[in-house]
Amino acid sequence: MDFTLKKMHIIAGLCLVLGICSTAFAVDVKSPESTPRSPTVSDFMPHDKGVKGFNETWSYQFIFDNGTRAFVNYSTLYIPASGKKVACDISFWNFKGKTYTVGRQYPPERLVADKSKATIDIKGEYKMENMPGKGHHVLFTADKNGKFLLDVTFESSVAGKIPGNGVWTIGKEQFGEYVLIPYGRVSGKIAYNEDTLTVKGYAYMDQTWQTTQATDIASRSINFSTHTSAPMYAGRISLTEDGKPFGYAIYNSAEGLKIAMPESIQDDGAGYTGKKFPKKNLAITWKNGIPELQFNVEKKLQKASLLDKVDGWVAKQAFKMAAGGEILFYRGRSDGSHGKKVDWAITGVKD
Repeated sequence: MDFTLKKMHIIAGLCLVLGICSTAFAVDVKSPESTPRSPTVSDFMPHDKGVKGFNETWSYQFIFDNGTRAFVNYSTLYIPASGKKVACDISFWNFKGKTYTVGRQYPPERLVADKSKATIDIKGEYKMENMPGKGHHVLFTADKNGKFLLDVTFESSVAGKIPGNGVWTIGKEQFGEYVLIPYGRVSGKIAYNEDTLTVKGYAYMDQTWQTTQATDIASRSINFSTHTSAPMYAGRISLTEDGKPFGYAIYNSAEGLKIAMPESIQDDGAGYTGKKFPKKNLAITWKNGIPELQFNVEKKLQKASLLDKVDGWVAKQAFKMAAGGEILFYRGRSDGSHGKKVDWAITGVKD
């Protein structure tokens, strides 16, 4: 038996002993009360529940007017074979025609949350400053396989909304979701190595947490936003292993902001369960009479991997086994049924 195969056997044994290998089974889904409320600083602060598999992510999608995009994630997560980590990753798409991606990991104590200042700081190089909304500042700076910089501020923002406490119960686990900035205009600068671009554009931001590995709760996650503030759909919908949709979006129309809870999802006219990545036309129906949202997912602008966050061969293999495979992000832009462009990202284990 060669050394690589021995390592795989060791990792597999550890996964079984630690109970981190995922299984699919039917679960009950309990949604939060749907009464909308405004976000608070407590929503924005970390929510660590003290359980081993707890993970939390602050996600940003920046769509700049010059055609460049930037995707930023700050996370706290448990990585098999490595333990608890703070992970920071950024992906530039169409930065002068090219794509650049970097991920960094740090010990959990490097993340410092200051509720009095509504600020989360990671070793002074990654920051989320001020309550999400107008004036919210995002900084990402890394020197690994090139020098990366994103330094932008929200000049305006549509108000975020949260249904009740924002917490879903999925079987025995919990999932929190807060759409903190459904739409906002941003300005600032981005850079790769010596190339610096002054940018303006729009952005979406949400925050999610889970009491176990994400793939133990959801088979797919569909994140979407609209490039104008009205009419607008912006949010994140996930599907359990047995195909039940959960999560929410914010719908903005002439009647004002509404919380949109998913009723069902179809892919090209057939019920979508999330077992594989959707192929054609997604249609999401909502409760409470909110109009259906449709957009096509055939054309993908970018494919990225969650393993970009994970350092080391052993840790990457253990993380893949814990998640049930490699977790991919497919990102694109399509015409939406509400007459506006939809920027979307779909996350799940590789088919």
